[in-house]
Amino acid sequence: MSTTRETVESYWATLEARDWPAFAAVLADDVVYETPQTRERIRGRDAYVRFNVEYPGDWHLTPRRILVDGDEAACWVDVRVGDEPMFAIAFIRVAADGRVREVVDVWPEAYEPPAGREHLVERY
Repeated sequence: MSTTRETVESYWATLEARDWPAFAAVLADDVVYETPQTRERIRGRDAYVRFNVEYPGDWHLTPRRILVDGDEAACWVDVRVGDEPMFAIAFIRVAADGRVREVVDVWPEAYEPPAGREHLVERY
């Protein structure tokens, strides 16, 4: 049985590598994937693997930070689709058997900050 951290690291590594059999092996049979911003839910390993296989574009995922608490992890992930950099926050729950059973994937949209606080911040 693997630790939550090992499972989550394997989740990202196999997804980035597009190693679909290894990715499927990291997932529980009844995994649930949700994206709150589009209100989409995918149930089951086969459907979730297919969703990723068919996802359009030349996308790449690099975890920047993974924080683990028991069977849950919060992940800050650098994403690139083609030449466009983005980031995502994912919350992952791991089952007792060491496989991913739930993923909540949040894709914040970047925006320009409001005027009037330039003297307080440094843009990066």
